[in-house]
Amino acid sequence: MTDHATTELEKISRSKTLILIIACVAQFMVVLDLSIVNVALPSIRVSLGFSSLDLQWILNAYTLSFAGLLLLGGRLGDIFGRRKVFLIGLFIFGGASLMGAMANQQWEIIVARVLQGVGAAVLSPSTLTIITTTFSEGKERARALGAWSAVAGAGGAAGALFGGILTSYLSWRWTFLINVPIGIGEILLARLFLTELRAQKRSTKLDIVGSLLVTLGLTALVFGLVQGGNLGWGATETLLSFFSAALLVVGFLYYEARVAVDPIVPLGLFRLRALSVANGAMFMLGASIFASWYFLSLYMQEVLGYSPLRAGLAFVPQTLAIIVGAQISSRIVTRVGVRPLIVVGPLITAAGLLMLGGITPGASYWHTLFLPSVLITLGMGLSFTPLAISATAGVDRHMAGLASGLLNTSRQVGGAVGLAGLSSLAVAVSTNDFSVIAGAGHVSRHFAMLQSTSFGFGRAMVVSAAIAVAASVIAALMPSGPTRGGMDTEPGDLEVVLGFEGA
Repeated sequence: MTDHATTELEKISRSKTLILIIACVAQFMVVLDLSIVNVALPSIRVSLGFSSLDLQWILNAYTLSFAGLLLLGGRLGDIFGRRKVFLIGLFIFGGASLMGAMANQQWEIIVARVLQGVGAAVLSPSTLTIITTTFSEGKERARALGAWSAVAGAGGAAGALFGGILTSYLSWRWTFLINVPIGIGEILLARLFLTELRAQKRSTKLDIVGSLLVTLGLTALVFGLVQGGNLGWGATETLLSFFSAALLVVGFLYYEARVAVDPIVPLGLFRLRALSVANGAMFMLGASIFASWYFLSLYMQEVLGYSPLRAGLAFVPQTLAIIVGAQISSRIVTRVGVRPLIVVGPLITAAGLLMLGGITPGASYWHTLFLPSVLITLGMGLSFTPLAISATAGVDRHMAGLASGLLNTSRQVGGAVGLAGLSSLAVAVSTNDFSVIAGAGHVSRHFAMLQSTSFGFGRAMVVSAAIAVAASVIAALMPSGPTRGGMDTEPGDLEVVLGFEGA
């Protein structure tokens, strides 16, 4: 090999590494905002005068707009180009974060969270599309997806840590403001080093109606789950929410199948068994894991009396476990295939969740929380890389953004639905248990509240474990061939695109 050829290969290698860093940092920022605000909620409530009931919408506004528009976000990159859409997503996300940091009214921060979700919905699938169109299938892409999965998973767990540090030493506003300098740096790097790739002609139309139908349907479903816990499952408002959700989802399926010229989700895509199984397993895994972070954060602060900073530090082992799990899976998936990893990973997560089913007000971190917490996220880390590979490998190049958007949607929708349903369960169990304990009169009302809250969280953890087991059962349906889970090169596989504008 000539010196010139060697130099060119070194440039390509450096370019790939930098592109991977750009994509991973953006994904980390997106996932971080799913959890970084959690520990800041009490401070926000005092500062802006939120009621306990309205405070939850600071989280829901972001999650619902993010999950509901991810399908549209995945298509944008295919139609208009990965570089342009990536930059637009960064701009929206950064601008919304600045708005949230400057909010002085309740509606301002809610609108900021909605816009953050919109920016995240555009940005997140773009990061995975960038990776799948930059790295060739096989070991190279597996390792890149391993880094992406580790960062994506670690962002959720690290959010509590960063939120605790920023809230304790600066202000809740910094949980928003931290995204601004990161976003500016990402925009500059992307403009310099990320080349354009457009998979479809500009004449392709966006399916706006389909996007609105699925977004409103998901919003109605989650709203119904929340209202079921607050008003009762037979309440008129709850039933109307569920009926609206069903009507909107059916309307979405009909519109996509019979009306849409360029459907946001070509339903025939689900004939790909690997893609369907990967999305089903990801939905269930998201429902079990994201709710567990919410419960652990509340349990440590409200029951065990941890400060925001101490609670954040308690999540550090989880972050490390995700990274370890993702790196292990990325290195062995080409040898063992995807199915063993996506079957075993959720079972490890389920074991950790089940161990948390018996939490009490007198629990200790090292004896009660440490090992289960590590198992929960280790199983998550083992699962994410092979699920990402299964959902995108073998998909035609012009569908890369859609496939990545579907996978992200499954995870976020699972998280939103799981959190709403499990939170309602925890509240119902806690309320009933408190009535029994307080009615007996043997303990103080304060201790009865701590005991019942712990019991409610524990029951929710047990149900979360069952959901993780369901994810493993679904994963077992993954086709066994090709031997490396669909990573062998086929005519329709994605190509590597480097160095040429508009290639």
